[in-house]
Amino acid sequence: MLIDEVYITIKGGDGGNGVVHFYNDAFRPKGGPDGGSGGKGGSVYFEGVSDISKLNQFRKSKVYSAQNGEPGFHNNRTGKDGEDLIFPVPIGTVAHYDNGTSVEITHIGQKVLMARGGSGGRGNYMFRSATNQTPQERELGFKCQPKKIFLQLKLIAQVGLIGLPNAGKTSLLNELTKADAKVANYAFTTLEPNLGVTKGGLIIADIPGLIEGAAVGRGLGIKFLKHIERTNILIHCVSAESQDPLKDYQTVRGELSNYSSVLTKKPEIVVLTKYDILDQKEVIKTQKKIKAVLCTSIADAESIKKLNDLVSKKLN
Repeated sequence: MLIDEVYITIKGGDGGNGVVHFYNDAFRPKGGPDGGSGGKGGSVYFEGVSDISKLNQFRKSKVYSAQNGEPGFHNNRTGKDGEDLIFPVPIGTVAHYDNGTSVEITHIGQKVLMARGGSGGRGNYMFRSATNQTPQERELGFKCQPKKIFLQLKLIAQVGLIGLPNAGKTSLLNELTKADAKVANYAFTTLEPNLGVTKGGLIIADIPGLIEGAAVGRGLGIKFLKHIERTNILIHCVSAESQDPLKDYQTVRGELSNYSSVLTKKPEIVVLTKYDILDQKEVIKTQKKIKAVLCTSIADAESIKKLNDLVSKKLN
């Protein structure tokens, strides 16, 4: 199951404490202060990756803390710094802090500081002076406060495939790209978004089927509607197998409108899928009814090429 929304708590590591210590041996019985400072606490980072399932790592545990810095040592030795905690997260992840600010991971390899580690406290060696030759002062390391974060994944794809369940979206994705997503002849085969990349480098997202009432929580659609907010163009798939293709088209458009007016303004290519099951007269009639610009079938390679060319043209 794809996790695309999750609440977690993160915390930078605490800084190590400085120490009070005085050097003392047979040759230097009063060697002076030599208490070292504490090490810095580790920080928490997010790093962008292409794997859209990476938020699944937060499914069980919800609290994460970087390593604390170690205390200082005698002989003016600084404590070891705490190790950073680096989480790979999918590009398209938006992290919302509870103070209202947010940060977004937009590209692979992007590394974002999410929680800074605490600074180490100074040892008494740092407080020595001509007038304070036996300082008893030291500082405690900085204690970091936990930060509550809401992580939300919004897929970054130029093209979104939409339509009712079993409209042929996944099959079309497999033909347009190198994807190998699961396909079967029943509703809700697709339980989570699939991504594919065309030969021209376009990223296409297959969004699980919408149903009537999706915008108010029915079916799977509402969970994934946010994933098409960032697409540049929508390919609206309407199956030639449908008893009422026009109603199918209007149902999906209605759900887009109910969810967000922004989605209804996106450029749309209406495609009649599985057209090879109809005779030529029915194809023409249905195509006109839903105002489809293309008819496609996975059995017709030329129709797939025409769609690919059309998408590329509209995005250029």
